[in-house]
Amino acid sequence: MKIKLSVLSLFIGLSSVLLAQEKLISLRPTLNSDDTKSCPFSQRDTRVREYVTPVRMVWQQHTELMTGTDFLFRQGNGQPDLVNANICILRSQNGVKPSILLDFGKEIQGGIQVVTGMPASKKPITVRIRFGESVSEAMCEIDGKNGASNDHAIRDFEMKLPWLGVAEFGNSGFRFARIDLIDDNVELHIKEIKAISVYRDIPYKGSFCSNDERLNKIWQTGAYTVHLNMQEFLWDGIKRDRLVWVGDMHPEVMTISSVFGYNEVVPKSLNAIRDVTPLPNWMNGISSYSIWWLLIQRDWFYYQGDRNYLNSQKDYIVGLIRFLMNFVDEKGGEKLDGMRFLDWPSSNSPESIHAGLQALLVMAMDASYELCNILGETELANEAERLAKKMRKAAPAVRKQYLKSMKDPSAPGAKQGAALMVLANLMDAKEADQHIISVNGAHGFSTFYGYYMLKAMAKAGDYKGALDIIRTYWGAMLDLGATTFWEDFDLNWLPNAARIDEIVPEGKNDIHRDFGAYCYQKFRHSFCHGWASGPTSWLSEYVLGVQVVEPGCKVIRIVPHLGDLKWVKGTFPTPYGIISISHTLSDNGKIVTEVDAPSEVLVLRE
Repeated sequence: MKIKLSVLSLFIGLSSVLLAQEKLISLRPTLNSDDTKSCPFSQRDTRVREYVTPVRMVWQQHTELMTGTDFLFRQGNGQPDLVNANICILRSQNGVKPSILLDFGKEIQGGIQVVTGMPASKKPITVRIRFGESVSEAMCEIDGKNGASNDHAIRDFEMKLPWLGVAEFGNSGFRFARIDLIDDNVELHIKEIKAISVYRDIPYKGSFCSNDERLNKIWQTGAYTVHLNMQEFLWDGIKRDRLVWVGDMHPEVMTISSVFGYNEVVPKSLNAIRDVTPLPNWMNGISSYSIWWLLIQRDWFYYQGDRNYLNSQKDYIVGLIRFLMNFVDEKGGEKLDGMRFLDWPSSNSPESIHAGLQALLVMAMDASYELCNILGETELANEAERLAKKMRKAAPAVRKQYLKSMKDPSAPGAKQGAALMVLANLMDAKEADQHIISVNGAHGFSTFYGYYMLKAMAKAGDYKGALDIIRTYWGAMLDLGATTFWEDFDLNWLPNAARIDEIVPEGKNDIHRDFGAYCYQKFRHSFCHGWASGPTSWLSEYVLGVQVVEPGCKVIRIVPHLGDLKWVKGTFPTPYGIISISHTLSDNGKIVTEVDAPSEVLVLRE
């Protein structure tokens, strides 16, 4: 009887444990489930983490107090061990403290990991870490004068490293990291130092390859620049701001459409800025940025064809269109309020801004006509069409005022207005290219609006000129050691400038510390800015020749313009799959084209 009771008690006990386990399992968040009700306050990160080994030692101080620095360039596994072999040792004594500066080979977004060993003392040891998008930024102090800061993302900090452990810290954009031993009379054992690259693990579906390796690298660099900014939301820069700026998004979205195809970061970011900007407010406080939001909605629909998403935006789109219509005067001139802004270099050119805003508002009405017809708002579509015609009639007066104000077409801020007026059909493309946009080559270009200047040159048929400007302007950043494209760049900065991946030699200009303006002075200047990626989508659209004719890429027109290239090949993502394209210039001067597209995509050729 006792045995039976014991077995019964054991059975009851096991049953209780199993029931308790089932209850715990039912309470555990179901992270793999799409049903957010199971864990309403959780947020799942869609990014991955990659640990990057440094590629070289740029600089070191007090080498007599270091041993084993070569071990820092071994692959490693991120795991401390009891062997304590292959250890880099940094010693400080009597106030003399060593420092090292590491190069991780390319710009990344993320932080740093340090794996430590077993010095005799088990006390935590303090180090100072400084991130830099350039060598000079990683070497600088935050002094209130040189632009360096810890705004938005901490890039200069102290951290304690454990005895025989792993420490991780940081969330910024950088390529270089300086590590200083802070504590005195200590011995720090380092098994590994890795950069932690945080990014979306997504394939590059689009591609571009030609007989010009410089153009190929520029295409790739623009794609990589935007990829780094595709974090949980679509940022403008990974070091500074890290915000959803809608105007910045437009060239980024065009690059995403050409390289990655559909990605959730675009609608997620468009929704986020919409939700914090109830009408009647301007997105980011800038009237033109609300216009860019509308233009992105149109372009995103053409590339992706997601009607359900577009329908979900209907109320805001309709409300925004009606709101924008209030900012046209009786003669058809724009009178937008809020911050009147195109890009930073044009900030001191009110006539260029007025011309650009007139063009943007016309483009907005054209897009409104298309969107409202798709959304079943026929009456509003017709109203937008009428208003666009009225504004076009007012364009000659705006254009005349703009041209009259222009003293030097190659000066910063002069070319932006002309580019937008060309794209809105308010100015003759060839005239604008010859007398304004192409004057003095890439002088007067900007990283943001340079994309629209290139598009205006393409409209004028100046493909060779556009290719030359891409090589000169964006290529110059690569020549200076860039692995991503910058917030702004001016060819006037080039003379006597040192590369960003070296200690600035005596007598040379520091292109990071010595230049910049507006909100990006000196080291505050962002060296990874998604709005600078324009050549990537431009090369895919005009050289590879991919033009989206119908929403969702159901109809594609292939119109290549090789300029001085002998051949080009590449791929382009659509919702139905990837299109493969190649163009070769034959001996008789004709272009031989081959296209392989999904069966759902109708390909037109000229």
